[in-house]
Amino acid sequence: MVLLVVGFPLVPALPGMFWTEVATEILILGLFAMSFNLIYGYMGQISFGHAAFFGLGAYGTAILFRELSGGTGAITMGQFFVALSVGPPVAALGALVVGFFCVRLTGIYFAILTLAFGELLFYVVFSWYTFTGGDDGIQRLLPPPFFRDATAYYYLTLVIVFGAAAVMWRITRSPFGYVLRNMRENQLRTRFLGIDVRRYMLVNFVIAGAFAGMAGALWGPFTRSVGPLLLGWQESGIAVFMTLIGGAGYFAGPAIGSIIYTFLQAYVTGFTVYWPLTIGTVILLIVLFSPGGLLAVFDAKVGFRLGRTPIAPGETPNGEAETGAAVTAETKAGS
Repeated sequence: MVLLVVGFPLVPALPGMFWTEVATEILILGLFAMSFNLIYGYMGQISFGHAAFFGLGAYGTAILFRELSGGTGAITMGQFFVALSVGPPVAALGALVVGFFCVRLTGIYFAILTLAFGELLFYVVFSWYTFTGGDDGIQRLLPPPFFRDATAYYYLTLVIVFGAAAVMWRITRSPFGYVLRNMRENQLRTRFLGIDVRRYMLVNFVIAGAFAGMAGALWGPFTRSVGPLLLGWQESGIAVFMTLIGGAGYFAGPAIGSIIYTFLQAYVTGFTVYWPLTIGTVILLIVLFSPGGLLAVFDAKVGFRLGRTPIAPGETPNGEAETGAAVTAETKAGS
């Protein structure tokens, strides 16, 4: 994480704008993957429809962009930040509705239901021409002149993503985060402690949706357009791939996965059309030889947890009270 914090601000110093734009994409998709990791890595449930909230955030910002600019693409600095701020609450609202039904299930049933809701939202956006633009999407999402420069938009993205990451870090290290880990390891035991598992799952689902919406809000002005495929299962697969590559349950895992995935895509597509074959091979090797992701390999070699906190009796992560005590304290606080 220290290397990421130190290295990313120096990217615009590299010659040309190509690497700045690649780094902007890495940051946005990294935030998207980190939000997915709150559900998969920390809560222990896999969502195949997480891109729905990424797309809702993107469309929420894009629609307000269109209305504020009157379709001309011209928008003021104040209107720009107002439009960006709409993405997270729109996505959180969508996550609240979807999560209300999904948290009643676990395992494969949870995964399939999230996929079903994701495809439902994709079809609505794809078909609603008068509001979302249908399969044409929404074009000409031009930020104010200052942020049309790739470097300026990169630093804006850097500040927002690092700020969001800091909030997520605090959430995962809070008593709420320890409850999520306990649910991941043993949901039945968590229920026996008197914790309302469904309530915690729903809250976490909404939080993850809001951060995915924040990533989506940044995506539209970056690419200058949004389309219905942002809500599709393929986009959800990108978050899954990034998390698997870096390491689920590691806070920095999705960020590492985003760097590798996006860099490989930018490099490989420059000389071949066989990008799906390349990423498929990478995922196959990861699953076969390092199911815990690349950070798990580093953990095994160095013997340092890198932010992943397994739940085990007597463990005291980072010198804090052991997990059972943290969960019990959270239970008392909620009662």
